[in-house]
Amino acid sequence: MSTRQLTSFDRWMVAAQRGLEVALAPDPKGARPSPKPADDAMGAPLEGVARAHAAGLMRVNHAGEVAAQALYHGQASVTRDPSLRKHLLEAAVEEQDHLAWCAERLRELDSRPSRLGPLWYAGSYAIGAMAGRVGDRVSLGFVSETERQVEEHLHSHMDRLPAEDARSRAIVAQMSADEAAHGAAARAAGGIELPGPVRLAMRGVAKLMTSLAYWV
Repeated sequence: MSTRQLTSFDRWMVAAQRGLEVALAPDPKGARPSPKPADDAMGAPLEGVARAHAAGLMRVNHAGEVAAQALYHGQASVTRDPSLRKHLLEAAVEEQDHLAWCAERLRELDSRPSRLGPLWYAGSYAIGAMAGRVGDRVSLGFVSETERQVEEHLHSHMDRLPAEDARSRAIVAQMSADEAAHGAAARAAGGIELPGPVRLAMRGVAKLMTSLAYWV
């Protein structure tokens, strides 16, 4: 029995369904267990302003993981290189771990993910697909620069999280290590350095997303 080849509309519908699953899943699952503090001591429960601030930062990180998966899915959807597609989809799977960890931590903080998740996914998917259409080396360079900026962003969260929030710090530290590995792999695979104006535009988009996701 023959199988029908997917049309462009079919592919967009599949992407939309995947985006809704990533952005709106109430309890996303990851392959790896959520990181815990080295001494496995959760510390005293956060209260008041400290808890709200930690939740805001972890909501930003959750939104970033929705966007990261969308970028990888968008890039994978347009590349003609099977090895690059495999690389991108494997990275997306690891981002799913991060998404699950952030969602779990938000529940522990009696908070919720950003309500704008579908918007973060749709916009990032479109950006990833556009970057991928320029060429594979540019696509890999986009991955490298994205991960470099995300790593900087996560380092800043280590300074901004409440000192007593060892649980969130353990999650952010592992996420940062994973993002650094993704960026290094993209550069090793041939990713090029993006022009300064492109890097600056990426920072501007990221700033808008993080500012909104902290609150909404």
